[in-house]
Amino acid sequence: MADPFFDTNHRLVAEETPGDNAAAMGVGELAQKLKRVVEGEFGHVRLRGEISGYKRVASGHAYLSLKDDSAVLDGVIWKGQVNMLPFQPQDGIEVIATGKITTYPGRSKYQIIIDRMELAGEGALMALLEKLKAKLAGEGLFESARKKRLPFLPRTIGVVTSPTGAVIRDILHRLADRCPSHVLVWPVKVQGDGAAQEVARAIGGFDAMPAETRPDLVIVARGGGSIEDLWAFNEEVVVRAVAACSIPIISAVGHETDTTLCDFAADLRAPTPTAAAEMAVPVLADLRLTLDAHAQRTERCARRYHDRGRERLEALVRVLPKRDALLGPQRQRADDAGARLDRGLERRIGSARSQLDRAGGALRPAILEQRLLRATERLEGVRRLLDSVHPNRPLERGYAWVEGRPGGKVISTAAAARGAGAVTLHFRDGAVDARVERSGAKAYDKPVVDQPTLL
Repeated sequence: MADPFFDTNHRLVAEETPGDNAAAMGVGELAQKLKRVVEGEFGHVRLRGEISGYKRVASGHAYLSLKDDSAVLDGVIWKGQVNMLPFQPQDGIEVIATGKITTYPGRSKYQIIIDRMELAGEGALMALLEKLKAKLAGEGLFESARKKRLPFLPRTIGVVTSPTGAVIRDILHRLADRCPSHVLVWPVKVQGDGAAQEVARAIGGFDAMPAETRPDLVIVARGGGSIEDLWAFNEEVVVRAVAACSIPIISAVGHETDTTLCDFAADLRAPTPTAAAEMAVPVLADLRLTLDAHAQRTERCARRYHDRGRERLEALVRVLPKRDALLGPQRQRADDAGARLDRGLERRIGSARSQLDRAGGALRPAILEQRLLRATERLEGVRRLLDSVHPNRPLERGYAWVEGRPGGKVISTAAAARGAGAVTLHFRDGAVDARVERSGAKAYDKPVVDQPTLL
């Protein structure tokens, strides 16, 4: 067996040998050549396949695979193209993708860069619709418990529709016929790219308005068309906006046979936009007739109640006793009481007159003089007592009383006089100011008078 290290077909170190057609190329160089060959050969292609492994990453780009019974091809949708897709891709949906075949050298594979994606026929469209319907129903967005009652007579009605189509004219005309109302129109596209986003923003815009201007009812309306024409109202963003709106919503998309997911999420479905206007408001003439009928019934009930009350009163009056029969005993008792009162007053006056006579006999002049004399003596005794305790009485015997300056408080001790310094001496015939010179004088020392002044 030949040694591989010395076999000329299995050299350890590569060397250029005679007969080699080309030098060894790098892996990247080969990848680039393959990329140019693939892109030059195929360019743009249209592929039919089923979506598998669809995911959208944080950058906004989407990655997926297209497969059929025999092969699988990876695909990429850049962020700008994802936002322009007319539907939300989901696994299991058959589509037709248009794009450019290229290679990805980093993983040694080829893939399709998708520029446009469409559903592969109405069958695929219905399959996508059923999958989305099942998903949203599983979240409870279509449950009847979430439905809100429509206001009986809305003051303001918001309409989400195209401003140029016949739909808005039909709605305004029917509202004017039945019950003229204030209408706010939020113009949107009702089909094509971006229509679903505009409808969802309009619903959210009405819901975010201030309470004083926000409509009491919203109508989402569009005329009839194919399932593709109405597809914007099957988009998840529209369905979620309808379900989340706090304002009651009537869905009037398409004709009677057309059904969209918006109809399931709305609080009420109308077969046509005109029917939505009829559901939104009552007939004003019928309402006036109803109010008139209620007024008449109320008046009849009040009159009937009044008549029955009068009949009961008259019946009671007939069975009541006569006035004289009711008041006769009371009148007699009043007369008896009046007679007894006269007699009682006479007796009371006679008794009082007797008491007055007895008291008058006891009031003799001698008794009054004695009482007056005793009262005079008591008054004179009180006067003498007051005169004896008058504060100026001791002054007549040579005493004086001392008043401190300033303040005018009576001083009764030597210590208080020394503390005051300046004093006023009050005598029987007047007062003089004095100043205490000897702070150490004894109690019996006389104060030195400084410039006595007669007051």
